[in-house]
Amino acid sequence: MPTTPPPALTTLLRPDHHRLWNEADAFAAELIAPRVKFMEEHPDKIERRIPQLMAQRGWFGVTIPSQYGGMAAGHVAKTVLIHRAAVVSGAAAAILQASLIPVGAVQNWGTPEQKTLWLPQAAAGTTLFSIAVTEPDAGGHIGGIETVAEQVGDWWVITGEKLHIGNSHLAGLHVVVARTAPPDVPASRALTAFLVEDGRKGLTKDKHRRGLGMHGFSAGRLRLDHVRVPAGNVLGEVGRGMAVAQSSSILYGRPNLGAVSLGIHEALVETTARWMAARPRYDGHLSDLPVPRFRLGAMQDRFQTARGAIYQAVNLLDEGASCDAELIGAKHTSHRLAADSAREAMELHAAAALGIDYPLQRYFRDVQYTYPPAGTGEVQLIHLAAEALHQRLISWSEWLAADASWAPPEPPPA
Repeated sequence: MPTTPPPALTTLLRPDHHRLWNEADAFAAELIAPRVKFMEEHPDKIERRIPQLMAQRGWFGVTIPSQYGGMAAGHVAKTVLIHRAAVVSGAAAAILQASLIPVGAVQNWGTPEQKTLWLPQAAAGTTLFSIAVTEPDAGGHIGGIETVAEQVGDWWVITGEKLHIGNSHLAGLHVVVARTAPPDVPASRALTAFLVEDGRKGLTKDKHRRGLGMHGFSAGRLRLDHVRVPAGNVLGEVGRGMAVAQSSSILYGRPNLGAVSLGIHEALVETTARWMAARPRYDGHLSDLPVPRFRLGAMQDRFQTARGAIYQAVNLLDEGASCDAELIGAKHTSHRLAADSAREAMELHAAAALGIDYPLQRYFRDVQYTYPPAGTGEVQLIHLAAEALHQRLISWSEWLAADASWAPPEPPPA
């Protein structure tokens, strides 16, 4: 059922955010919740109906300027949509957030021609996007990318493999980062981002395979065998692919994943509180006993901390403040605290948590998927250590606020 935004967010939510909150809650209850059972019972299938319904509401264009048909609603609005969807289904929220990352890349780095062609399709939801950076051996280590692109006349020929690509089977456009310079060139100048249409010859996808959780969400492997794209499909500049990937990860990927964790976290707390209040124990209920009550309080404390971190960070982004560290920290905090609460919830439920039809085990599995993307916890902490040591050389949030088109300052060396 629709909820009211908590008083703690009063200073961060505008009236339009409240409307989106209510809209997202109603959407999740009426249209996502009935699909959850099917997604869980058919983990080998990709959910296609929910993104169609999201597209009808313009959610894939939440951050896109109105001149391209988008909502132009900003990052707090985007967070509201992802958060509220994730309370009901982490997989549904993952479909939304995964497409919004490459949408941001095209929005921030695209040429006028690329924006005019692709952003209206994204805003209408007629074309979903993916961003293909991670690889089988390199993982999320951008400097270790082995996919190569060679220029042949007015074309680029791309060969390699990408793995764990969100919306790989739904996307009609892939933002592919490939190596365009010899191995001795630093990664900050050796990589280039390309727009690769899904129908390009030589681009294939492995069959969707079930995973531990996020059933219904596609995160598969792309194979590029001498895929030819025109020079006009370069996103940004040749040699600036690392900047495209890093900026998209920090400005979009990390807060998006933090919002997914937050929604799952909220569901964990609500489910556990409801179960404890109804569970008979001695002359009352489990919720009356001091130790279980203490542990539930710890879960609520974690949830409130994560909620504050996420919404404060994206509000700073909307306000044009320098907030890279806050975005990075919010992703790390939101996942870590949600994972802690997932374990706590499982222990509080004891054997009752293990039933396949009980939602708790789905939350426990799904929250694992918010740890690796956009950098593991260790990666986030390395960035935050650099912040503490005043060693960060570039602020992508400052660049975004300055509206520096698609030629930001030179990124730091790899």
